[in-house]
Amino acid sequence: MLVAMVARTVVGIGLLLSLAGGAAQELKPAATLTELQQRITDCVGQSNYAAALWGVKVTSLDTGKTVFEHNAGKLFSPASNSKLYTVALALDRLGEDYRIKTSLYSTVRPRRSGTLKGDLIVFGRGDPTLNQRLHGSDIFKALEPLVLALKDAGVKRITGDLVGDQSYFRGPEFGSGWAWDDMQYYYGAELSALTVNDNVLQVTVKPGAVAGSSCTLTVTPATSYLVFSNRTQTVSSEGKRKITFYRPLDENIVYVLGTMPAGTNVFVDEVTFHNPAGLFVSFLREALKRQGIKVTGKTRTLNWLDRRNEPLDIGRLVELGTAESLSLREVAREIQKPSQNLYTDLLLAHVGEAYRTGGDAADTTSEELGIRELNRFLAEAGVPKGEVIFEEGSGLSRDNLTSPNATVTLLKYMKGHKCGKAFIDALPVAGVDGTLRNRMKNTAAAGNVRAKTGSLRWSSSLSGYVTTAGGEQLVFSLMLNRYDAPAGTTARAGLDAIAVLLAGFTGHS
Repeated sequence: MLVAMVARTVVGIGLLLSLAGGAAQELKPAATLTELQQRITDCVGQSNYAAALWGVKVTSLDTGKTVFEHNAGKLFSPASNSKLYTVALALDRLGEDYRIKTSLYSTVRPRRSGTLKGDLIVFGRGDPTLNQRLHGSDIFKALEPLVLALKDAGVKRITGDLVGDQSYFRGPEFGSGWAWDDMQYYYGAELSALTVNDNVLQVTVKPGAVAGSSCTLTVTPATSYLVFSNRTQTVSSEGKRKITFYRPLDENIVYVLGTMPAGTNVFVDEVTFHNPAGLFVSFLREALKRQGIKVTGKTRTLNWLDRRNEPLDIGRLVELGTAESLSLREVAREIQKPSQNLYTDLLLAHVGEAYRTGGDAADTTSEELGIRELNRFLAEAGVPKGEVIFEEGSGLSRDNLTSPNATVTLLKYMKGHKCGKAFIDALPVAGVDGTLRNRMKNTAAAGNVRAKTGSLRWSSSLSGYVTTAGGEQLVFSLMLNRYDAPAGTTARAGLDAIAVLLAGFTGHS
């Protein structure tokens, strides 16, 4: 395997390729198509990959010719390369300027005195951007547009309940094919039409003053929505740090276990929670209070199942105000650069609901509708039938399948799409930002390759765009499945090696 593709340009001569089990050798960039093809063949054919499965497709955007292919029509687990498909779907169906709206509803208008005699319903549609990260580390600033909208409507006091309504999305609060333990981690946060702070909270663990004492836990943003069972212990400075979090599914108690050496720095991690709409309205209630708006009723939530018994007729409600998400162009960036699972699956569900028809069964999930629309879109894009089999949008499912051929077809289609610039600009740039910021530095690929990464335990992928040293624009999809990387190496090194070879290619297809 290529353990390191430390490819530093050597006065325009070539790349330093380090091969596992062999001596480092300085190679000039491939100058002919035959030479480039042979080098990629050598890379995927190394003995380290004997039990693994490689899929590669490289096509010239300038000539339309296939530069290289290997198992290009076989189905692979794409991991987060799935996000390419969901983001392309959303841009195509909704447009890059589209914004997701969160509404404030009531059955009556506020009185002249400012009193709202009834419930205030916060109706979410999957806006992923109401978080402190995008608002100066202040969750209340994120909620400010909703508070100001209510003030503009003249509301000073609410005598009814504050209701967090997440019924716009139908189906489970997790994606199809997720593993149960995914939901312990930030990348498996619950899906909700009323999402807040990426549906995670940050927990800081600090060692106690002396060995034997419990560690100190701090939650950000501060809330009592989660209950912590502190089972930690401070150990001597020579001890080891091992902190774990465990939250039983559908509960909001987190068990914190493990040890922290005395005198060490803090440990910071993120934990998920159940029923995001509940935390949303909890924070909103506090935000209203800070602005002098008192809620005398309870705080409660409703989901799609609750609405079967208590149907919501929006046509009979008064919309007191709204808040809008970032533009879809910006949401695409927030998805692709860091590879954000939650945002992607929220977007798929939102597209699904946007295309729900009167003929769809009430229990057809938002995710199912999103996948249906994805399949329609892929047919329009020219993706061969049977080469994309998805069940959710982010790639966290181990059951999502696609081929390098289908991915290249999608990337070619989006290059000429009306939202193509927004789609490509959202991708990580090698050696610069996102999930590629620390990859392919000081190579011909740095600042050049724009590609989506993907990583699950036995799946690694890299698909996107590159301009060769010869000035040719290429689109590529690299997928490596079932590879158990030797200690001290990673699957991504082989992917990066091929991307660098493409970037350094001085010939033409």
